[in-house]
Amino acid sequence: MLQMKRAYEPPSTADGYRVLIDRLWPRGVRKEKLKLDEWAKDLAPSTELRHWFGHDPAKWKDFQSRYQEELRSGEAKGKLKEIAQRALEEPVTLVYAARDEEHNDAVVLEKLLEGEIKRAKRRKTTRAAASRTH
Repeated sequence: MLQMKRAYEPPSTADGYRVLIDRLWPRGVRKEKLKLDEWAKDLAPSTELRHWFGHDPAKWKDFQSRYQEELRSGEAKGKLKEIAQRALEEPVTLVYAARDEEHNDAVVLEKLLEGEIKRAKRRKTTRAAASRTH
């Protein structure tokens, strides 16, 4: 299971594995209060992309495309698979700081991770079926 939560909302046991996906630490939040399991800076948009976007809804469509491009390359690709695999086993909460809950990196990341989770489930089903036929 995959879910999103703002860093300013209190953590809960239902959150499961909590991953901060922002490059910058959420302003005014103490480390102990976030109760994170991981800070995945590799999944955050580049500083250049973040500055260009500036949370401007008019740039949302282009931001999504550019951010997805960044996520498909480098270390982010492996981290996406790792988190998707974890989400098959336990709840995973993507923690982010943005005020705008509809136009932020967590929305893009959640969509990509959901696709990765579906592919992982298909691979698992295919392997299980193949092992039954042998």
